[in-house]
Amino acid sequence: FRDHYLDLPYDLSKVLFICTANTLDSIPGPLLDRMDVIQLSGYTHEEKLGIAKRYLVPKQLKAHGLKRSHISIVDKTLRLVIAEYTREAGVRNLERQIATLCRKAATLIAKGREERIKVDEALVREWLGPRRFSSEARRRTADAGVATGLAYTTVGGDVLFIEATGYPGRGRLKITGQLGEVMQESAQAALSWVRSHTDELGVRAEWFTEHDVHIHVPAGAVPKDGPSAGVTIATAIASLVQGVPVAEDVGMTGEITLTGQVLPIGGVREKVLAAQRAGLKRVILPRENEHDLDDLPAETKQELQFVLVDGIEEVLDHALSPSGRTRRPHRASVERQAAAAAD
Repeated sequence: FRDHYLDLPYDLSKVLFICTANTLDSIPGPLLDRMDVIQLSGYTHEEKLGIAKRYLVPKQLKAHGLKRSHISIVDKTLRLVIAEYTREAGVRNLERQIATLCRKAATLIAKGREERIKVDEALVREWLGPRRFSSEARRRTADAGVATGLAYTTVGGDVLFIEATGYPGRGRLKITGQLGEVMQESAQAALSWVRSHTDELGVRAEWFTEHDVHIHVPAGAVPKDGPSAGVTIATAIASLVQGVPVAEDVGMTGEITLTGQVLPIGGVREKVLAAQRAGLKRVILPRENEHDLDDLPAETKQELQFVLVDGIEEVLDHALSPSGRTRRPHRASVERQAAAAAD
């Protein structure tokens, strides 16, 4: 190889190039074809705890001139930081938060106010401020028409809330939230399936000719695409027209066909870990993705319940089942009850 800047030859016959990227989509096809691709999955809470204890805490203690005799950060404190102050596939933000704790402690010790500091929950709240992440599923899915999906992003898995609402119209579909072409087609397929199964869902067929449906995925400034949100969109629409909220502890992923079949998807490990981080208890997956469960950590398998499905009917059976909470009916439910009373 001849460098055009220095104009010198180099022997690269024994050089191994290691390239990193957050996503494969932006890598040119001919270049990607000449690579051996190694996918690195996100960490579980237990793995993050181990990394923090063995590497991150000792590294930050040294960086801030602290000794073990100066500060004590117990496992309970690290778990709190992991769960409520970071939500990521890696540990970059976790290291930043640990650095903040060490910096605050070093300041107090340098001023002579403390000789040894035990970082407990109260100090974490004081030094890091109010918690940044909490379980949103209970609050976000309190109303009918909202379903919790699982998505794969450039930084690992994430939880995606898909909202559906209806208003007087002529059966048109409106989609917002920076959705890509594939995801828009999934929304259209989901709506078509629900409209063709109104009898099974206990919904008046005229409902869709009298209402427009609006599907929105929050975080509208972030582009989203892919077919794996199909079952989530269908569940949100079914929840809307039936007036039954989706269970607060369930997340789902899978591609839907017009006949209601649930097809396999990718990124199962990352999506399941995202569900675990978000505090969900049940995960609905396509049955053809059953083999992907072998790659999950043991603690994740113990903490989550996996529901494998072949069709959207099974998804609705599990997602719209009672979860022991007081459910607030959607406007569509009230309209349906009024129409039944009029008949």
